[in-house]
Amino acid sequence: MLLDALIPDDAAGAAATDAWALIVALYPLCRSLTGDGVRQTLDRIGERIPLIRTEVPSGTPAFDWEIPREWNLRDAWIADADGRRVVDFRAHSLHVMGYSVPVRRTMTLDELQPHLHSLPDQPDWIPYRTSYYREQWGFCLRHRDRERLGPGPYEVVIDATLAPGHLSYAESVIPGQSTDEVLVYTHTCHPALANDNLSGIAVAVELARALHQAPRKPRLTWRFIFGPGTIGSLAWLSRNEARVLPPPPAGEGWGGGTGRVSAGLVLGLLGDPGVLHYKHSRRGDTLTDRAAAHVLRGTEAKLLDFEPYGYDERQFCSPGFDLPMGRLTRSPNSTYPEYHTSADDLSLIRPAQLAKALQTLARLASVLDANRTPLNLSPKGEPRLGKRGLYGSVGGGAPCAFEHALLWVLNQADGTRDLLAIAERARLPFEQVEQAAAALEHAGLLRTLDAPHESEPKGPSP
Repeated sequence: MLLDALIPDDAAGAAATDAWALIVALYPLCRSLTGDGVRQTLDRIGERIPLIRTEVPSGTPAFDWEIPREWNLRDAWIADADGRRVVDFRAHSLHVMGYSVPVRRTMTLDELQPHLHSLPDQPDWIPYRTSYYREQWGFCLRHRDRERLGPGPYEVVIDATLAPGHLSYAESVIPGQSTDEVLVYTHTCHPALANDNLSGIAVAVELARALHQAPRKPRLTWRFIFGPGTIGSLAWLSRNEARVLPPPPAGEGWGGGTGRVSAGLVLGLLGDPGVLHYKHSRRGDTLTDRAAAHVLRGTEAKLLDFEPYGYDERQFCSPGFDLPMGRLTRSPNSTYPEYHTSADDLSLIRPAQLAKALQTLARLASVLDANRTPLNLSPKGEPRLGKRGLYGSVGGGAPCAFEHALLWVLNQADGTRDLLAIAERARLPFEQVEQAAAALEHAGLLRTLDAPHESEPKGPSP
């Protein structure tokens, strides 16, 4: 059955207001791949939805990578000879290049320049820069401020620790009738960037909260993962190979697991003024791809082909996993001027855009969860629908929309097509086709071939 009323249109505004409030609360926290800012972010998320937290020790292998040392930044500044802070971490967390090693030196401007980052073409914005896997340090500043710097000397301080610790990620699991899963991943590592990616976090939280509070148990199990970009998804995948890998084909290939992932989405950049963009999975024809195309048809949204660049879909869609994971954003990464700069602030977010993203995701979630493969149990000729209360008693006119959907489902339910394929063939909304299928199942004329194989999953442990 459809997850009807997951986020009704009249409730989308309230959900977007809650998403906006979470964005405002998280914006001041200094996040990176690791550290206390990430834990504080997960604390705030955990106030809204149940979370299972995981701490992965530094040095732990994650395929060709390893978990980096934990970075925590207490304070940082560049001060002139009068002690005036000309660059100050307390004024904006983007002023410090992410993962900068500790520094305490006195330097001339010429010595300092190689460690400064600015944007000549956007002189009033602070760039976002990181150096996760090579030890160095740096400051980011407005180009106008950089041009005003005198010859020095300057006191340069980065009061940080880079030491063995942990990478933190968290999951929120909504158990379904089946252990087959839908994965939703959103990255948690960016500091002081509202669209990238506090909007993705906030929208994911609201969708997860709606699923947790839904009056009916979903058909599939839903797993929301909140972790840092790239290394977070790699860490999760390395600890969950058996969950996501399919059985090996005839003893060959990269398989070896249970293949429990039916669909999935990477979420980000969902609050800016741009239109929605869906990026296909590596395969291009998965359930996620088909459902997104169906839901977005007739809207201003754009469909993008897969490419091995972007966010964590790169890891989920790497050839050793090849999961059915697409990505939903508004303006894609690197395509809007404010991207990875201080201009990606709270003023860039539009609550109305959050609401529309939530409505789209709620409908997409319903399609993913309700899709199934029906089999007509009375396939020789049309069964009498009237005596089952499914067809009008007065003939002579064209069938109504519901009756039309009934006929399409009966005709196409030969066990080779799922409801989404039937909706596409009939050019009908998925909701109409699903409602018709549910009525036919109730009347004993239809059964589901891919019914959930386990009625009670054994808990939501990761």
